[in-house]
Amino acid sequence: MIPKKVPIVALLLFVFAAVSWAQFQGRIKGRVLDPSGNPVDKAEVTLVSQKTSTVRYESKTDKEGRFVQVGLMPGYYTLTVKKAGFAPGSKEIKVGVAGEESVEISLKSIEAEAEKAYSAADKLFLKGNKLYAEQKFSEAVAAYGEAIALDPGNWGYRLNLGLSLKKAGRLEEALAAFRKAVELNPESYSANKETGEALGMAKQFAEAKPFYEKAAALSPDDPDAQYNLGVCLVNTGESEAALPRFQKAVEIKPDYAEAYYQMGTILVGQNKAAEACASLEKFLALAPDHEKAGIAKQLLEFLKK
Repeated sequence: MIPKKVPIVALLLFVFAAVSWAQFQGRIKGRVLDPSGNPVDKAEVTLVSQKTSTVRYESKTDKEGRFVQVGLMPGYYTLTVKKAGFAPGSKEIKVGVAGEESVEISLKSIEAEAEKAYSAADKLFLKGNKLYAEQKFSEAVAAYGEAIALDPGNWGYRLNLGLSLKKAGRLEEALAAFRKAVELNPESYSANKETGEALGMAKQFAEAKPFYEKAAALSPDDPDAQYNLGVCLVNTGESEAALPRFQKAVEIKPDYAEAYYQMGTILVGQNKAAEACASLEKFLALAPDHEKAGIAKQLLEFLKK
C-alpha cells in the first residue's frame, strides 16, 4: 500500500522511469532446427553477456523450435543452444537499444560418446567463467584449456581463454587464442576486436588493421570500434583515412574526449587551424585533467598566435 504522504509527482516520475527502462531493453527471438530443417522442441537456450558472465538468461524452444528472450541490456551476447543428440550450437549476437534481433541455428546430430564430451566441456567452460569472475585468471586458463581439449572447435572457449591469458599477462598466448577464435568464427566482433587490440599492444599495427576494420564493419555504431580503427590507421601512417573514423566516433558519442584530441592533431597537420582549435578546445572541456591536456594547450597556443 502506498503511504498517503508520497507526492504524486514522485509516482509520476517512477512511472516515467519504468517506461524509459522498458524502451531501453532489447530482445532476441530465434528458431532452432535439426539437420533436415525441422524444428527442435525443448532445446535449451542460454544467453550470456560478454561484458560479464554473471548476466545469464535461460529458456527453451517451443514445438516450432522458437524462443524469445526479452529484457536485454544493449551489448554483445553469446547464444548457446543444446539438445540431447545434437552438438551444441553457438553464435555471437549484438543487442541494440530497444532493438530486436532474429537468429536461426541449425544443430548437427552427434553420437552418444561425443555428446558426453560436449557436456563435460560445457561444465569446464562454466567453471572457467566462475574462476574468471573471481579474478583467478591462471586457474581459469586451465579450465578453459581442458574444455578446449574436449571441444576444440568451440570459438567461445578460445575467446574466453584469450581473455584470461590477457589478464594473466600472457599476451603472446592470448593473441594465439584470439586468432583461433577468429578463425573459428570470422563474424565475431569480440574475437576480431581482441585480436586487433592484442596486435596493437605488440605494435603490429599493419597486422592489426584488418581485424580492427572487420570489428568496425560488424559494429558500425560502436564508437570504440571506430576510435580503435582510427588509432590503428594513425599508427600505419594513414591519418587522412583515420580522421573520418574519429569523426564518426564523436558523432555516435559526442563526449568522446580522446577522439576530439586525435581529430585535433590530424587537423593541425592538415593546416585547418579553426577546425583543429575547435576539436582541441572540446577535448580540454571534456577532459581538462587528461594526460594529453598539456600537449593540447601547447597546440592551441601555437594555432592562435
